[in-house]
Parts: sequence; C-alpha cells; structure tokens
Amino acid sequence: MFNLKTKDVLSVNQIDNTQQAYPKKQINPVQSRDGKLKIIVLGGLEEVGRNMTVLEYEDDIIIIDMGLQFSEEDMPGIDYIIPNISYLKGKEKNIRGVIITHGHYDHIGAIPHLIPRLGNPIIFGTPLTLGIIKKRQEDFKENELNIKTITSESVLQLGCFKIEFFKVSHNIPDCVGVIVHTPQGIVVHTGDFKFDLSPIGSSPTDMAKIASLSNKKVLALLADSTNAESPGHQISEKNIFETLEQILKQAPGRIIVGTFASLLGRIQQIIWLAEKLNRKVLIEGYSMKANVEIAQQLGYLKIKKGTLINIKEFEKLSDDKIIVFCTGAQGEGRAVLMRIANKEHKKIEIKKGDTVIFSSSVVPGNERMVQRLKDAFYKQGAEVVHCQMMDVHAGGHAKQEDLKLLITLINPKYFIPIEGNHSFLRIHAKIAEIAGIDPKNIFVADNGQIIEFFNEQGKLTHKKVPTDYVMVDGLGVGDVSNVVLRDRKVMAEDGMLVIISTIDSKTGKLIGNPDIISRGFVYMKENKELIEQIRSKAKKILKDNDPRSKAFDNYLKDKIRNDLGQFVYSKTQRRPMILPVLIEV
Repeated sequence: MFNLKTKDVLSVNQIDNTQQAYPKKQINPVQSRDGKLKIIVLGGLEEVGRNMTVLEYEDDIIIIDMGLQFSEEDMPGIDYIIPNISYLKGKEKNIRGVIITHGHYDHIGAIPHLIPRLGNPIIFGTPLTLGIIKKRQEDFKENELNIKTITSESVLQLGCFKIEFFKVSHNIPDCVGVIVHTPQGIVVHTGDFKFDLSPIGSSPTDMAKIASLSNKKVLALLADSTNAESPGHQISEKNIFETLEQILKQAPGRIIVGTFASLLGRIQQIIWLAEKLNRKVLIEGYSMKANVEIAQQLGYLKIKKGTLINIKEFEKLSDDKIIVFCTGAQGEGRAVLMRIANKEHKKIEIKKGDTVIFSSSVVPGNERMVQRLKDAFYKQGAEVVHCQMMDVHAGGHAKQEDLKLLITLINPKYFIPIEGNHSFLRIHAKIAEIAGIDPKNIFVADNGQIIEFFNEQGKLTHKKVPTDYVMVDGLGVGDVSNVVLRDRKVMAEDGMLVIISTIDSKTGKLIGNPDIISRGFVYMKENKELIEQIRSKAKKILKDNDPRSKAFDNYLKDKIRNDLGQFVYSKTQRRPMILPVLIEV
C-alpha cells in the first residue's frame, strides 16, 4: 500500500489557499524594471517531451516542469532523455522554486535526476501531481523531495516572481496553467491543455480566469503546440464516454483496454461503465496500479467496493464479466499489452471473442510497433478498436481552433509556441498570426535559445545555452556518449565480428589460426565458407605485418578493422563492428 503523508500532500479540502511566501528578497514586480527577464526553454521546442522552462530575472530563477523524453528507435539501450542543466550550474542558490503543471512523465520524469543537482529546491504542484512525483521518487535512492501543495487558487511569492494559477483540462486530473508576474510584465505558461466543457473525471479549463488576463496586458504567452497540426476543436471526453459505452455493451467476451498509465480520466470512464454493465476490472501494470491507488486516496477516482479484482478473481469469472486495463498501448517492449500479444503473460492469453481497445493516440515514432501489436491481436482472433476507427480517444491537447481561441482571449503582446516538434511550433506561429499577433512579436525558438525582455520589449537573441541530449541508460545518467550510441546502432543493424589472435610474445608471430566469433552478423554454421575466408584474410594481415613490439598493437588492430571491414562489405554488403583481440603468450 502506498501511503501519502499529509504533511507533504494534503487532501483537496485541507489545502490552505492563502498566499504562500518564499521570498529571497522583497521586490515589487511593478516597481523594479532595471533588469532583463530571460526565458530559456531547455527542452520541448524541438521534440514532444523533455519539457523544462527557465525564467530568470537578475538573481531570481524559477523553473516550470522538469520532464523526460522517451528514447527513439535509433537509440538502442537508452531508457529516456532528460534536459541538460549545465546552464544552471553555479546558479543553484538562485532557484526559488520548481513549478510542475501536471503529473505526466514528459513534465515530471527528470525530477529524480535533476533536483539533487539543483540543490533540492521546493517543488510546487497540485495534490495528484505531487502524489505521482513522490511515488516515482521511491524508485530512486536520492534525498527526500522538498514539496509544497498548491491549487488553482494559490498565490506564491518566489523572489521577485509572483505566481498565480488557473485550472486546465488535459487527460489527467489536477492540471494547472501558470501566471508569472515579473518585473517586466506578465508571462503565461499554459502547460498541456485543451478546452473541454464536458470533461470526465476532471474540471473544465477556467475560461473566465483566462479571459480576465486580457485586461492585464500580458507580456508573453507560452502555449502548448502538441496538437497544432490538427484542425478544428478537440472532441469532448463526453463523446468518448458514449462511444466506449456502445463498444462495451456489444462486446461478447473479455475487454482489454490499452492506454497510458496516467490517463486517469479514461480509467474513470471505463470503471463507471464497468459498474453500469456489471463487469469487474483488473488493472495490470505497475505504474497504472500505483497511479490508480494514489488517485483513489486523494479522491480523484470514484470506485465502488468490489469493482477492482485481482488476478485470482479474474481467473474465476466468465469472459463477459471482465475488463482488463493494461499499460503498453505504444508498443513498449516489456509492457503488459506487448507481453499479452507475445503470449508471455502468465495468466492472460488472447482468445476468440476478446475485444482489444487502443484508447490512446500513437506517439510519433511508435507507429510501426503499434501496428505490429494490432496485427498480433488480430492473428490471435481478437477484435481490435482504435481511435482511427472510432472515437475511443480524445487527445489531451488543444487543436487549431482552440489554440486560436486561447490567443484571442489572452491577447498577449508576444507569443512563444512551446511543447512540440519544430513544424508544430511553426504551424502554431501561423495560428497566432491569424489570431492577430504581430508576426514580429512571435518567437519560434530552438531549445536553449535565450529570449530577453527589457522595458516591455522582447527579443529572440542568437545566444544559446547547452541543450544536447542527456541520456539515461539503466542507472547511468549522461554517461552514454554519441560515440557509444553510434556503436550500439552499428551492432544492432549489422552485428559484430570478434577476431581473436594469439601472438608469440618473443617473436611476434601468429600462433595457430585466428578464432572468429559472430554475433548478429551471420550464423557461422551456415556460412562456413565466408568464415574461412575471413579467417584467411585475418591470418594474412597478421603474417604480413609480424609486429615484435607492443607499439604496433594499435596499428595492427586498425589494419584488421579496416581491411577486414572492406573485405566483409564486398562479400555481404554489411558493415559489422569488427573487434580485434590480440593475446600474447
């Protein structure tokens, strides 16, 4: 059982919404206008994920979000990528706080790695967000986090920055946008958001509070661009609920739903429908179980007693009484849905009559893996439903017409699209221009590019801070270089050949024939002729050079790599990694 400490994360009706003060020095944001305000996005301007934004004014710094980016197909062995914080090195004492907009990993996932390196500043978040952060922290051996609870009504004073919040709809409850009063003007950061007037399991976006900002002369708006390519309005969760009800009523057997572990609104929908249709719900996947438990404790999920079952109860029920919730709708290798598809799950195996619902959009880059997953389920006799067929998923991000509405409501002087690939930002910039923003006041920046404001005038500078990938590999952080990644890609694509040669230490002559080991290149028993050709070529190289000094070792290894590499490519049109090993006896 995961127990939240009330001193760290309070229940919703225990929170004191009065102003919380954490000032380093008392500065009136309106009176002090002598310094420059810098906005630096360390991640999220060239990718979906790794979201982290820094606001800096003289000696005061606040950070908004601290997320991870999931690894790409050409990054073998990499778990995920986090922001580079080298710009903040030596400025740790200036960080007044870290504000987290919501509990998705692309906004919280880097916290365990980065917070200790930043001097353990206070993390501010809503109850559910902090609950998920605290649960994730249990997987790491770092110091306990310094966390403080806020709601959409809270007001903070962090150095010279006065912070307010507004509710936003997303696809996880308890999300907020951020209003930052700075000495140069008001900066608004939306976080992830959409406009949904009929949300399920969460509150609607606070349109009134957003609209009130138009009278306050907002200096700059930083807005979510993830769905900027999609025309129209985002569909409501109410529509999804009605579609899911239709599917669940018609399904003859077991229903298996794959979605994100943090998509708690969708989980609530399915649970309500299960209770209505007299089905029981099995939740499979560690992260999903943890999120459901946290949300239940904090009152964000309403579940009747007896609705959730364990695996033993699951085995005793008839097929038409079962719904299974799974992680892995993106085709992740070891997630539950993939293990079911590969017949590796200990208790669940697909059979005819099952209905598999993919209730999530496909993250760019995962299309092939998701398609293979669908094909596997079809082959095993299941019916498959996904969002291209029916409305079984509403994205958590505003589409073009909603983005236009947001910009019109706030009417900022400057507009900065964030959170998306470069093409998303460019499209969002065009939307802002249509909404009436002066094109000269729209800044499409790169990660790390410094945006400066002085005397209420903004400038996209040519100055950049480091934002190169910091890759997390197992328990290592930042110790996988581009060279290592390149070597892994070579081995993954073309395999490896090891050439082991024994050398007489006195004469420098080759003893016997070189041994050949092939891994991921060719199956040696079926390619004996090629292996013997490689062995003869290696033997000739070693005999012709006949080194008597260790000074020749590196030269000889390079020659084996180069000459054998060319020979192997001429025979196979492949370039395996060649590893020469010289043993002196």
